[in-house]
Amino acid sequence: MNWAEALPVIFMGLMGLSMLIYVVLDGYDLGVGLLLHRASDAQKDTMIASIGPFWDANETWLVLGVGILLIAFPKAHGMILTALYLPVALMLVGLILRGVAFDFRVKAQDVHKPRWNRAFWFGSGLAAASQGWMLGHYITGLQSGWAFQVFAAVIAVLLPAAYVLLGATWLVMKTEGELQRLAVRWAKIAWLPVVLGMALISIVTPVVSETVRDKWFQMPALIALLPIPLMTAAALVALRLTLSSKRVAVYPQPGSDGRLCWLPFVLVVTVFVLGAFGLAYSLFPYVVMDRLTLWDAASATGSLAIIAVGCAITVPTILGYTVWSYRVFWGKASELRYA
Repeated sequence: MNWAEALPVIFMGLMGLSMLIYVVLDGYDLGVGLLLHRASDAQKDTMIASIGPFWDANETWLVLGVGILLIAFPKAHGMILTALYLPVALMLVGLILRGVAFDFRVKAQDVHKPRWNRAFWFGSGLAAASQGWMLGHYITGLQSGWAFQVFAAVIAVLLPAAYVLLGATWLVMKTEGELQRLAVRWAKIAWLPVVLGMALISIVTPVVSETVRDKWFQMPALIALLPIPLMTAAALVALRLTLSSKRVAVYPQPGSDGRLCWLPFVLVVTVFVLGAFGLAYSLFPYVVMDRLTLWDAASATGSLAIIAVGCAITVPTILGYTVWSYRVFWGKASELRYA
């Protein structure tokens, strides 16, 4: 593979990495937003405090991923945005509503604060469902027809459930006391829908996509790829067992110490990463499944070379800032305070 052929692959990898980091990082704070209505007023403040230093910066990865799509694969950008214009607009409305509600809820009078809490919850749900709808259509190559609409609608329900599981395990890791125990309970409730949803998607996707079916169910690829579903299943089983461990949350009963409060979140992230590997294998070498390869969609080699210089500066900077911010604000969430 020469330099001209390798550049589109590099940019595809950068875009995929950006979107994976976004889904994990913004996924947990969307999940926390979706759980907000289940908590008391004091617990709501703690939940918001647990994501306060991170949630806005997490969306930087979405901007980076979409930016790479625009400048490195302009043909694919036009095709995808044309087909998904409405859900993209709805996602942006949801993200904007979350931002407005986050700032206004603390400044509002007590009588109005529940309204902004509901706005934060609704914005989280709208953004998550829109992302699920877009993912469902993207996997199937933006095809039209009732079967593909149903498939997208199912994922529009299942992705928020996965975000709820991710958000609940984040709260297990970041909170203490009754809220932490509630988060364990929420994670246990969300676990089964996520498992059933992943199983359903794994069965249906090869049915609606002949390309995916051929790539996964032909020998010897079937044997080589078998570790991905097996490791995913193992992580999900380990997650369920871990949520019942006394070392995850501090209970009134003796013997509980909460030392493994981080493990459920790591296991859910592992499931997301394995799913991303499977999706990447299913899509490659397409930017739009069965319609546009990454080499057909890529910008000119000279343009990509110039863009690569910018990415070589931008991506490490964003990654470094992300790691630094999580290190600075690590530990249990404290009382919500605004300067």
